[in-house]
Amino acid sequence: MNRSAIFIVISFVVYLLAQVMLFRQLVLFNTAFCFLYVAFVLMLPIETNNLALMLIAFVLGFLVDVFYDSLGLHAMSLVLIAYLRNYWLVTITPQGGYDAGEGPTLAANGLQWFLVYTLPLLFIHHFVLFFTEAGGFRVFWFTMSKVMSSLLFTLFVVLFLQYFSFDRRR
Repeated sequence: MNRSAIFIVISFVVYLLAQVMLFRQLVLFNTAFCFLYVAFVLMLPIETNNLALMLIAFVLGFLVDVFYDSLGLHAMSLVLIAYLRNYWLVTITPQGGYDAGEGPTLAANGLQWFLVYTLPLLFIHHFVLFFTEAGGFRVFWFTMSKVMSSLLFTLFVVLFLQYFSFDRRR
């Protein structure tokens, strides 16, 4: 097992533990939830195989579902994000392309690109998760308030972690 694979496995465990131990308890105004585990799938290397990405997303989502007692909601929405991720990366490819071995991080691509990359995928994840949980569109505005506040909360935490882990040598 090479060094990057070991780092990915350790990151998987850290994201899972952070989600179920810390962020599960952290809810703002009973509408804003932080789903940091989505960032693990978003930050995997760009050249990750789509099938492997979806398998990793299923395992992570399933483990989150076990702790949240949510019957596959997190697994379903995370597999959807894993499926859409590579297509979205192709759509927003910068003019010079991506560097080999780089992840889609803030340090590698800049803030504007990072927001264009993460915002739609996080929105889709939260939209599918909360509307499936609600069982439809009966409580549309309340569910949309949960989607938008959770999107902002999750994005804030992801950006904070990206800046915190930003490589100062660049």
